[in-house]
Amino acid sequence: MERLTTRLDGLALLAPAVHGDERGFFLETFREDTWAAAGVEVAFKQDNHSRSRRGTVRGIHFQTHPGQGKLVRCARGRVWDVVVDLRRGSPTFGEWEAFELDDAAGHQLWIPVGFGHGFCVLSDVADFVYKCTNYYDPATEAGIRFDDPEVGIEWPLPADELLFSQRDRDAPPLSAVADDLPFGV
Repeated sequence: MERLTTRLDGLALLAPAVHGDERGFFLETFREDTWAAAGVEVAFKQDNHSRSRRGTVRGIHFQTHPGQGKLVRCARGRVWDVVVDLRRGSPTFGEWEAFELDDAAGHQLWIPVGFGHGFCVLSDVADFVYKCTNYYDPATEAGIRFDDPEVGIEWPLPADELLFSQRDRDAPPLSAVADDLPFGV
């Protein structure tokens, strides 16, 4: 497994070894000792799986207290995975970084507490799976607008092709919640 370069401090883009032949492939999607050596040394408490069609945008989501780190990957299809630095005092606060994740390369992204997360489906359908460091708690669920102009995420599909929930459309801009974010550096 190889740890690839990211621009935002704290993220870890991981490239597991994919062993394939004419029958298909095999890869380890999580191995505690290997991931810990790459900087992902956490205890996971919950696994999630979503299926979405092309153009679906989910995010930008996060949990406030105590926060929720995520190890994410695309198990089927292809997504544009986006993180936003929400750590007050960080030199990259409010900045975003994106990675294409797909079922062929098997890359995974470690997103620690203090980052917002979302993705856009690029393939006809995508299965997105992630391991979480804390249980989902609707009382601490939060988000910012996926199209907040101050954050300026460049989604890879035209705006008229994006599908999103009313909840994501109604999420506040980062500037409206910045002072209340519990994350620091």
